[in-house]
Amino acid sequence: MADLSNLAGLGSEPSGEIDSSASSANNRSLRLAEKERRKGEADPFGLAVKYLSQVEAGTVVRGNDELERNMVVVETVALSKGLPPEVITVLLDLALSLNAGTANCTRVLKFLIPATVVPQEAIVKGVSWLCVGKMPMNAQVLFVRWVLTVFDLIDCKDNLRSIYGFIFSFVTEENLCPFICHLLYLLTMREHVHPYRVRKLLDIQAKMGRQPFLTQLLALYKVYCPDLVTLSLPSRVRTGFKNHNSTWKVALSAVQRKNKGAVLVDQSLSLDVKEKPSTRKRKLHHLAIPPLSSAFDSNSNKKVFRLQELRSFKELLENIHNIELPAQMGSLLGSALALHYLDCVQDESASLRLNFWLGHSLQEELLLCPVDGSSDNTSEACRFLSTILFSQQFLQEGFSSTESFLYKFLSVWDGCLLRPQILDLLSDIPLMPSFYMHKLLFEPLKQLYFISTVFFKCSVIECLNSMLVKWLTWHSVSALEGGLDISLNSNSAMTMTLSGFMDSVMELVRFVGLLASEGLRLENCHVLLLNQTLAFYETVCDMFLKYSLPLIIMPPAGVFYPALFATDSVSVDRLGYIMYRYRKNLTLAKKQEQQREQTFHISRNTYKEFNRNLQAMVNSMWNSWWSIPGSDIEIDKDLIALSKVAEPWCRFDLIHHPALFSYAIEFHQRCWPEKKNVDLGSIKIGKYWNWYMEFLFNQGFDGLNNFIRTNTGHSSGLSSQDDRQPTS
Repeated sequence: MADLSNLAGLGSEPSGEIDSSASSANNRSLRLAEKERRKGEADPFGLAVKYLSQVEAGTVVRGNDELERNMVVVETVALSKGLPPEVITVLLDLALSLNAGTANCTRVLKFLIPATVVPQEAIVKGVSWLCVGKMPMNAQVLFVRWVLTVFDLIDCKDNLRSIYGFIFSFVTEENLCPFICHLLYLLTMREHVHPYRVRKLLDIQAKMGRQPFLTQLLALYKVYCPDLVTLSLPSRVRTGFKNHNSTWKVALSAVQRKNKGAVLVDQSLSLDVKEKPSTRKRKLHHLAIPPLSSAFDSNSNKKVFRLQELRSFKELLENIHNIELPAQMGSLLGSALALHYLDCVQDESASLRLNFWLGHSLQEELLLCPVDGSSDNTSEACRFLSTILFSQQFLQEGFSSTESFLYKFLSVWDGCLLRPQILDLLSDIPLMPSFYMHKLLFEPLKQLYFISTVFFKCSVIECLNSMLVKWLTWHSVSALEGGLDISLNSNSAMTMTLSGFMDSVMELVRFVGLLASEGLRLENCHVLLLNQTLAFYETVCDMFLKYSLPLIIMPPAGVFYPALFATDSVSVDRLGYIMYRYRKNLTLAKKQEQQREQTFHISRNTYKEFNRNLQAMVNSMWNSWWSIPGSDIEIDKDLIALSKVAEPWCRFDLIHHPALFSYAIEFHQRCWPEKKNVDLGSIKIGKYWNWYMEFLFNQGFDGLNNFIRTNTGHSSGLSSQDDRQPTS
């Protein structure tokens, strides 16, 4: 019995332990539940996402306060901070499955704003829901528009490209066709172009007519496989994809600026041409060069070398045939090695994609959405345009999309906004036929020129001088290569004959002559404008000798005489150099014409004009005959008498000229320091004249030195400096 009692005692003790352990377990459960409740109160967004992920088909939507409450929580966070990738996947599946109803499908898509990136698997699953065919058409269109808007934020696109055929099947849907063509354009690679797809697009075009979005996609197909697309397409296809992002643009811009440190991605590729003009002034959205990123998953089996992995030019050469273009072509502009690759491979499809991205960025963000003048927006646009300038200077060639943008921008430009960048881009404009120049370039610049300040006038003359130098350099390279026809662009088959090139150069020089003459008259011969004009004619006077172009154009009277009678010595010296170089060029041209027959000859009127200017300059500065009967500067004698100027015929010689008068006074004081009365006429007597000439040219007036020595036979004691340009 004792043993049994002991056994009973042993059995009663564990019973108490079990009761206590059960009690502690219940308490622990309560604590965990309380912790979860407090956590839920602290993180309502997490609970809302969890609830929405558990919504099943057939859930009652109307009057469901809990569903509405959680939707509001998620929507508030999405519009203020953006959604993380995993939440994007959950909400996209909720919307496209229609588990929460059609109305909530549209609602979710409208606030689906990513905070960083969008997982490509979410897009692939969304396309699968599209294939089910449950969604109404307006929801399908909204989904594809959302994909286009966030296209640059998709982490990688290899799986998306693997379902290219499924996406292509939707081109037959009339409402979806414009958006699907745009998405296909962004995804297309060479392996996607097949004859049956070309035939399908041509059939759709036969039914719908020549639609811009179809033409754009066919143009890309033709780049990859020109033998498959026999349809003739315009050389410059106008923008075919309209703006699809108006629903998300403002919210997406705000979120990206808040999360600037997390990801810097440019949305300009999918932010295309505005659908309808808005009367409200829009602010600059986002202008930045996107970082280099791969178009394929890092785990992909494709044997490619990614551009972002390049570290040296040697690596570029070793892997040049295996290099994969980035997902966003705009990222090429931010990398010198990427630009090296673009220049080496001369891939037409790469140039087409880059120009597409650049054209949409410039048009959407600068033309249709002008900078509002705030420092942040202006500096962002300035950096963007400076990067384009760097890329164009690196490639030594302008982008066609930049050129098209500038022609449109000039018509609405105020002459102040981003002036240095716009004028630098203008100087990179390639050669164009003369009949286009007046409408596209000269007329807008002329309107701005005559109503702007003298500093803007100087900037325009400097810009056109830079443009002329680039055109002439281009011609001289073509002449060395022995080609008569000049290619206008490395990516274009369009060429121009030598006579056409000369016509364009002549029109440009005459236009600058008109601007300079009127500008000097309006600005009272401002010294800065005069010197910019003379810098332009320093280029013009050497076109035959320096650039092998058989064309010599003299400066108009409105430029020549203000420089001849200028009050600053630098302008007079530069004019002397210009006339000296004109004589060199004309002498060589005449000699070559006498030795052998040439296709192009210098006009006899050019020789007459040069001789008239030469006579005026020599007579006024050397012979003291400043008023020549029958010349451009003939003045009535009675009018001269009314001026009561003593010895007016010598007021512009090398002693009395307003630009050189101070040097003559200084020389006189050095020669006759004891004289109180200044008699400048004594400088012309005997050896003093030669001394004065040597003194004058020792001041650095090499242009005048060369001009006088060449045209008068006078030789100073200095060593000759035949070909040295004057210091200005």
